[in-house]
Amino acid sequence: MAVPLNSPRFGSLRAGRLALERWLVAYRRTWWSSLAQSFVNPLMFLLALGFGLGSLVDDSVSAAQDLGGLDYVQFLAPGLMVASGIQIAGLDAAWPVMGAVKWDRLYPAQLATPLRVVDVMVGHLAFMMLRVLLASVVFLGVTASLGLVSSALAPIALVAAVAVGFVIAALMSAFSVTRENETGSMIGAIRFVIGPMFLFSGTFFPVDQLPIGVRWLAWITPLWHGVEISRDVVLGGADLATAGHGGVLALYCVVAWMVVRRAYEWRLAR
Repeated sequence: MAVPLNSPRFGSLRAGRLALERWLVAYRRTWWSSLAQSFVNPLMFLLALGFGLGSLVDDSVSAAQDLGGLDYVQFLAPGLMVASGIQIAGLDAAWPVMGAVKWDRLYPAQLATPLRVVDVMVGHLAFMMLRVLLASVVFLGVTASLGLVSSALAPIALVAAVAVGFVIAALMSAFSVTRENETGSMIGAIRFVIGPMFLFSGTFFPVDQLPIGVRWLAWITPLWHGVEISRDVVLGGADLATAGHGGVLALYCVVAWMVVRRAYEWRLAR
């Protein structure tokens, strides 16, 4: 006999999976529109900056020393995979979340079923993380085919990319779900928070080259910790510091989960 959706035996994991299925069904018709953002743009960055600009950087002796003796494309690729994930997570957690509350009313429709607020939230966040994971797997596969992966620990970089993506998606979702109106605040969050984080968290150049005040800002971002993990495991330099970055990133995930759950409960359960 099938277990009713509202039965005490109905696990939250199954409820979250049902909420996720809705996003996957919708994505079957719109996946092509995300190809540029998820796959083409990161690879264009890699080709243009890694091989194009990188050929100029590699001719500089001081630059080679700053990059730890790595070619620029080797330095860039692991971080770019993680940094690309925050763009996917940030955009998916902006207007789609607000739209699910105000415009297409998806969240209220799901809450009219036995799904709980946490199930709705988990289903949407899981969809965002699947998008980040898929884009990261493709990017890592391409970089491996180009000979830019030198460690068997490289798949751990996928965990780092998803963890950073989760922090950004959760915090951006918490912000978006509480907006009453879109008056440019989400554009501001993407342009003045996610954008600078993408550029100045160690993906494109070592943060040691930044002024000391800006350097501290880079160090406290989840992206910097994810980039360091990715670079260490992809290039074979993992050590205790890598584990420390993982611990900080795990703490960020816990805090982000608490913030987004409180925001969803505040907006959807009142």
